Amino acid sequence: MKFRYVTPLLGLGAFGLQAVAQPAAPDAAALITPAVIEEIRTALGNPIVPLSVKAQNGKRGRISQAEIDALDKQWVDERKASDKPLIAATLSAPLSTYLLRMQAGSLGLYAEIFVMDANGLNVGQSSITSDYWQGDEAKFQKTFPVGADAVFVDEAEWNEDLKVWLSQLNVTIADPESGKPIGAATIEINLTELERRSGAGS
Repeated sequence: MKFRYVTPLLGLGAFGLQAVAQPAAPDAAALITPAVIEEIRTALGNPIVPLSVKAQNGKRGRISQAEIDALDKQWVDERKASDKPLIAATLSAPLSTYLLRMQAGSLGLYAEIFVMDANGLNVGQSSITSDYWQGDEAKFQKTFPVGADAVFVDEAEWNEDLKVWLSQLNVTIADPESGKPIGAATIEINLTELERRSGAGS
């Protein structure tokens, strides 16, 4: 049981403590329906997405694990530094601008969006991720290597700060011309909001 302080403005008195039970976890797989996935795939079908992924694949190619680790370390170090060339370059990319608008347009449904290349490295993102390489995580390993139509819905996780349930929907990004996998995308969905909208029939 968790507690939060409730101010007198809520009418519970200056010393009122209200117990707030964490709500039961929603069924992420049931809430993230084929219709929800299709809507996201349509948004990710904007030409800026595959063009950006293909451009980075062409630039980086099949780089070594040592090079990947070095880039990932640089990203993590830059998060704590005042000079952030790698982070700044990624966040200022046209794809990042598009993903930020996509997140804003969801009106609270999408908490975070990022797109990865064939190496699992970030290409664009709506906010700063904790690391630059996702290739060692299920979000990448259960999508890109599996095939162009792969979808992986992760388990629901409670966000204590936002007081909402979140789940990551992960999909493969395919080349619109060849249909072959070129990268992957992760969309963190606010399940609490999705459940509310589903209940309201919107």
